[in-house]
Amino acid sequence: MKKPKIFVACDTNNINQVKKIISQTKCKDLDIGYKFGLEFFYSKGGREFISKLKRKKIFLDLKISDISATSSAAIRSLKDLKNISYITVHANAGYETLKAVKKMARKTNKKLKVLVVTILTSFSNSSLKKIGHTRSVKELVKRQVMLAKKCGCDGIVCAGSDLKIVKKIFKGEIITPGIRLKGDSSNDQVRVTSPSEAFKNGSTSLVMGRSLTKGNIKKNLQKLLQQLI
Repeated sequence: MKKPKIFVACDTNNINQVKKIISQTKCKDLDIGYKFGLEFFYSKGGREFISKLKRKKIFLDLKISDISATSSAAIRSLKDLKNISYITVHANAGYETLKAVKKMARKTNKKLKVLVVTILTSFSNSSLKKIGHTRSVKELVKRQVMLAKKCGCDGIVCAGSDLKIVKKIFKGEIITPGIRLKGDSSNDQVRVTSPSEAFKNGSTSLVMGRSLTKGNIKKNLQKLLQQLI
């Protein structure tokens, strides 16, 4: 049986905190990787720290969203980071950008997989309306996944509530954020789900931040394992 794949979100600008997270999330029963977002990547020493990580599965969550030339150049600028396994680009960036990012990723690092971010887990139908969208979350996610598939991207990042829709269209990797252990606060996330529910509905790996990294990390890992049984 394959080990459940978990990306631990290192959502901090503190290198010592990241070192603590990495040292305390070693687990023989889980396939652990680490997700770094804008906060850590832009912080002093963050990029350099990531570049020196060895034998770790690294997910660089930059959510690139710009014109194709700029987005492609952003990928090219990562050519020294050969240890990165995944990079994210926003579906909202459109067809030309997704194609350009995938093409440059192949040139820059053959091992680098391009993940397309769909509607963020912090959005609901009502919050989409506030920024001018007339379609529902599910309708937009469906269109975005079809676009990602057309562009030959490697994976999808989507909320647990969208997994059934995504699975019908996309056969590659599906990574789910907005994961909460039972009893945890949803915080600023709207569309959250439990680890077991996400895997049951087709997620290939999960992104977990506060539910693991807030408080006693080792105890939180044990809670996760118990909830996956």
